[in-house]
Amino acid sequence: MKIAIKLGLAPAAASATQNRIEVDENGDVVGLEAGPVLVRRLLNLFAPAILIGRERRSGNGFEVLPIDEVDAENTLVINLDVIDSTEVWGQLHANAAEPKVMNFVWWSASQHYHHRVNKALLGLTFALFPTFANSERTASEIREIMRMWTTQPFVEQAKVAFSNLGVRLERVQERHEPKTPVVLYPAIYVDERKRPMAFIEVVERVAKRTPIQVQMRLHETHLTRTPAMRMSGHRWAWVGPLRSREDYWDALAGTTAFLATANEESYGLEYVEAMLAGVIGIFPDEPWAHALVPQGYPFFYSSPAQAEQLLMEAVTAPQEARAQLDRLVGGSFTDWVRGHHDDDDFEQQLSDTVRRWFGDWN
Repeated sequence: MKIAIKLGLAPAAASATQNRIEVDENGDVVGLEAGPVLVRRLLNLFAPAILIGRERRSGNGFEVLPIDEVDAENTLVINLDVIDSTEVWGQLHANAAEPKVMNFVWWSASQHYHHRVNKALLGLTFALFPTFANSERTASEIREIMRMWTTQPFVEQAKVAFSNLGVRLERVQERHEPKTPVVLYPAIYVDERKRPMAFIEVVERVAKRTPIQVQMRLHETHLTRTPAMRMSGHRWAWVGPLRSREDYWDALAGTTAFLATANEESYGLEYVEAMLAGVIGIFPDEPWAHALVPQGYPFFYSSPAQAEQLLMEAVTAPQEARAQLDRLVGGSFTDWVRGHHDDDDFEQQLSDTVRRWFGDWN
C-alpha cells in the first residue's frame, strides 16, 4: 500500500485550510506555515509517499500525482482538507470497489466552520472515514460534531484517534539572553481569532512602564493589515516577514516572553516551540491553553490588567519566572515540555494507527 497526502485542493469556499502547497524547482515543499510544515512531516514519515496535486511531477523523495492518476486499489489518501473526503472517495471509487481514505484534522472545526451544511458535512465525513486528530481537544470536538450532526449508529462505528503534534526537539538552540527583554507575538497571522489587538494593547501599556522590544514575525499577506501597521509604528517594535526555520529558532533562543491572546486553538504548536526554547508563556485562562502546560501553571490571566501584570513580571524578572516554572515540575520546565510534546511520540502514534486501521505501507 502507498500513502498519498492531500492538502489545499478543497474548494476555497468550503476549505478551512487555505494553505497552498507548492513544490519548488528542487522538488521540495516550500512554506513555513503550519500546513506545508505538516505536509513535509507526513511525506517524510510515509516515504516514499505521494503528494496529491494538480499536475504530475517528481518531488524530492516523493511523487506528485493528480487524484485521478492514483492507484486507487493500493493507495491510502490521508486528507488534510477533510471536508471533501466524500468527494475524494467518489473519485477513487471510480477505479476501486473499496477506496481507502483517512481524515487528518489539524485545526478547530468549531472555529472554522459555522454554517449548518458544513457542520453536517463534517459530521458525515468524520463518521464515514477513520479520523486522526492533532490533539485530544480536537478529537473531543470531532466526537461532539458527530453526535450533533449525525445519527447514533454512525457515531458508534466511527474511528477516531489522536496525538499531540509535538516539536522537533533537535531544532532548539542554546539560549542567549537579550539586553532588552523581547516579547513575541506568538502567531504568524493577525486574524480575529488570534485577537492581535488585545496583544497590542497590553504590550503598549507594558512598554510605557519598562523597556521591551516586541517582535511580530508574520505571513507576508498579513504585514499590511491594520494590527501589523499599528505595531510597526512603535520604535520599540519589529514587524517583518517569516524567515527560515533556522532564523526562527535562533530568534526564539533570544526571546524573553510571549503573550498568547487567541480565543481558541486546536493544539498550539507555536506556543510549545517557544516554551521549549525557554520563552516564558503568558496565556489566557482558556481550556486550550491549560492543555499545553502542567497543572498549577502560574501565568494565566483572566483580564487585560492581569495580562499586563504577568507580562511585567516575566520581562523584569525572567530568571525568577523560569525558576518558578522549574519548581512547579520539580526539575527543568523545558524538560517537562520535551517529555510531553515530543514529535517522535506523534509520529509513532500516527504510524501505529495507520497500520491498525489500514495495514502496512511500502
